[in-house]
Amino acid sequence: MLLLFIIYIAFISLGLPDAVLGSSWPVMKNDLNASLEFAGVISLIISAGTVLSSLYVTKAIHYVGIGKVVALSVLLTAIALLGFSMSNVALALVFLAIPLGLGAGAVDAALNNFVALHYKAKHMNYLHSFWGVGATAGPLLMANYLTLSEGWRDGYATIAVVQLLLVILLFSSLPLWKKFVVKSLESNDTGGVLVSNATALKIKGVPLQMAAFFCYCSIEMSTGLWAASYLTTQRDVLAADAAFWVAMYYLGITAGRFACGAIAEKITEEALIRAGVFIILLGCILLALPFFDGLAKMGLILIGLGCAPIFPNTLQMTPKRFGSAASQTIIGLSMASAYIGIMIVPPVLGGAATVFTFGSLPVILVFLSVIILVTTERLRRYSNTSLR
Repeated sequence: MLLLFIIYIAFISLGLPDAVLGSSWPVMKNDLNASLEFAGVISLIISAGTVLSSLYVTKAIHYVGIGKVVALSVLLTAIALLGFSMSNVALALVFLAIPLGLGAGAVDAALNNFVALHYKAKHMNYLHSFWGVGATAGPLLMANYLTLSEGWRDGYATIAVVQLLLVILLFSSLPLWKKFVVKSLESNDTGGVLVSNATALKIKGVPLQMAAFFCYCSIEMSTGLWAASYLTTQRDVLAADAAFWVAMYYLGITAGRFACGAIAEKITEEALIRAGVFIILLGCILLALPFFDGLAKMGLILIGLGCAPIFPNTLQMTPKRFGSAASQTIIGLSMASAYIGIMIVPPVLGGAATVFTFGSLPVILVFLSVIILVTTERLRRYSNTSLR
């Protein structure tokens, strides 16, 4: 249980910096003489780093071990965040975004597979709930520092210190990791062969899971990014009110994952995933209905609640569907697909909104939800698929 507690703390730490750039950039850009849109460049590089590390974390774990990979990856993020706090030019953030993305992606992929292999579904749902705690706490912490002159520097420095404390904890816990040595790259039926990305892609069902992750993260990020714009432009909701309901959307994800953890031993992962997809579809329909604003706001909360079980429970099912030997590689590929979706779809959706209107948001979300429904339903056919 001690190691699980450390993993939970690691996921809170993983979530801490995720939403901080957006909340601090309006102040940071003035101090660094940068443009408003430059934050998008930094975010894109961070995402590219997460894709790259997700694809190569399997080899790193194979040669170094999961405990050291997680500890060194968190150290990378701590150094990057400390660098953010000391930067005087915007260009420095571009270079610092590289280790930040590489570290975050490796921690995400490694810990997700570790929990999927060694713990129950409820722990996976709780794990991602704690990410939500970190993602909520980060902007709140930064908001407290932004009231001070150049307080964003102290905000980033504080988060970096938290990460460095976690690094110390992770290195001191290395003996605990050895008790749970992950043999995800070796199994009796593969002769201890390292499962490459190319080999994993040939396993039936893996492309379906990658498509599901691509669409899921596209929905989660696009809703969080553009829902406020939709409410203000299409429903004439005040900006402050729209921001509140976006916060309620994220609260729906976090609370929903805690709830899924509580009921995970009574309801199967596949049932939770199916319920989540249908709740998202219902939420998208309410968001699109033109009758009154209350329905759109309720739809936003339902989308958040529907998102809650899909990501963690699909990860939890990976070793069961494809075997523990290939699960780390497949989770790495899945995470890479998820980050690519985050990189591509939200900007494309924003571009579509400028050509048409933000009224297209619910329609696109429904389309992505249908793809998730089709792919997750087809994934139900696979159980402990062997390499072939």
